[in-house]
Amino acid sequence: MSSIPTGITTGIGPKRVHGGEWRAVGWSFAYFFCVLSAYYVMRPVREQLAAAVGSTQLWWFWIATLVATLVLTPLFGWMVSRWPRRVVVPLVYGFFIACLLGFIPLFTAHGLLSPKALGMLFFVWVSVFNLFVVSVFWSFMSDIWSDEQARRLYPIIGLGGTVGAIAGPVLTRALVGSIGVANLLIVSALLLGLALLCVLVLGRWAREHGVHRHRQEYEAAIGGGMFDGLKQVFATPFMRTMAILMVLGDAIGTIAYMLVTDYSGATFHDAVSRTRFAADVDLATNIIQVVAQLTITRWLLVRHGAAPVLAVRAIVGILACVGMAVALDPDAVVIGQLSLSVGPVHLALSGLPWVALMLILTRSLAYGMDQPARETLFTLVPRGMRYKGKNAVDTAVWRAGDVVCALGVNGLRAIGATAGVFGWIGAAALAASGSLGWWLARKLERASAAGEVY
Repeated sequence: MSSIPTGITTGIGPKRVHGGEWRAVGWSFAYFFCVLSAYYVMRPVREQLAAAVGSTQLWWFWIATLVATLVLTPLFGWMVSRWPRRVVVPLVYGFFIACLLGFIPLFTAHGLLSPKALGMLFFVWVSVFNLFVVSVFWSFMSDIWSDEQARRLYPIIGLGGTVGAIAGPVLTRALVGSIGVANLLIVSALLLGLALLCVLVLGRWAREHGVHRHRQEYEAAIGGGMFDGLKQVFATPFMRTMAILMVLGDAIGTIAYMLVTDYSGATFHDAVSRTRFAADVDLATNIIQVVAQLTITRWLLVRHGAAPVLAVRAIVGILACVGMAVALDPDAVVIGQLSLSVGPVHLALSGLPWVALMLILTRSLAYGMDQPARETLFTLVPRGMRYKGKNAVDTAVWRAGDVVCALGVNGLRAIGATAGVFGWIGAAALAASGSLGWWLARKLERASAAGEVY
């Protein structure tokens, strides 16, 4: 880990991180690294299970995930209403560590669950893990950093997660053959335990040196009711707009995921090959994400705010979707029959199909540009929205969008829609998302400059 801060110092420069911030930035970097590396160790296993059943069945998986998030979101709201941050965040991570260890006998003991039942349970759990653990991370960050600090530091902190997202697939590829799937869960649990250590250290730093160190309410329970987060989505303009942005972004993510899932299932015929393909896609995605965070995201966010970051991400995503729609021959790519042509459909150098390239580009910029920009906006709203409303958007709204989008894709397939059609739909969703994101960021930043609450 010692080599990572050195590279960041060279790339960011002394003006980006102030002297008293280095310790907390380093722990925040390590925190996000551990969280996402733990997730990406197990993610390829989930992806190969999805590819085995086919994308037409994914909506069942997402319905189950939606039900789980609808149960857990009010529970999380109840926790933050009654307990302070220093209690809630460790409890969340402790819960997921216990669940990880609980999965081990299900993978090692034959006959406890059928392969299909285990596949659905693991898919749902990993999806919930990703939603809640990452959402809690960004809520915690927005609670200890100011808006000015967030603009300077979030690209660096987000890079920690990206490095972890690269390390995770590498660990999975290197270890799965020798230690097996079950022991990969132990690796993830250890990484999440290290993330918990980072939480404890950062909590102490925030109390002593953080921007809100003289305001005791930032250490107190938020108060309110367990359904406040879901209510905020409908009642407050900011959370309502963030929910719409989430659904629009989820549309392109779901479309790309389902197309690549079908490609993997039709091309690779064993679990090991599908797992390695999923790890390769994740690795390519996260390398591009690193480049974006080190260059354009950092420069735009610090100098110009969130609006241009959201706009640039949308423009690049639109080009990727349009490129796929134009490059694919509708007669050669019939998604309903899981048949993909070769030759011009595939990239000459990498061998990746256009659907995988579209997924890699849109997903890498969603996390490398869109997420850091959106997260800075939460530093400009009341604290209750950061934990309750944000968690509701990042969990329940996201998974509801998955179900709706998956049903929509299946419906369009039934009437003969091809991958090219979905490329144009994705481009339209990104255009709407970029426009709305630009408007919201500018409006919120103007309100904050004027001392108003949006």
